Amino acid sequence: MSKPTIIQLSEFDITQKIIESLSNVCTRAVLFSVKNQTKDATQIANELKISLSTVYKTLSTLEGLALVEVDKYVISAEGKKIKLYRSRIGKVEITLDDLEPVLNLYSNTSNPKSS
Repeated sequence: MSKPTIIQLSEFDITQKIIESLSNVCTRAVLFSVKNQTKDATQIANELKISLSTVYKTLSTLEGLALVEVDKYVISAEGKKIKLYRSRIGKVEITLDDLEPVLNLYSNTSNPKSS
């Protein structure tokens, strides 16, 4: 079995996964749209003018990376359970140190209000 390359190794590195995710403008927009105010997926899609399926996929990725969390659930007029999302981070810094990325995530200190 051959030795894995640096690129193959980095695919399993959480720092690399977060950096790759945040390099996408849509992902950043979704993440920071729920920084100061909790929102459901429909509100995010309408605000950012992107498809609901894209928002759900992005939120799933961000949840998997622990960058967003479900702040609470509400029940719609139709009786559906709706998730309200909140960003767990308020600031991101990515720097290079000897060609290795250094990722600093800062907690979201704002107290989001439900809209």
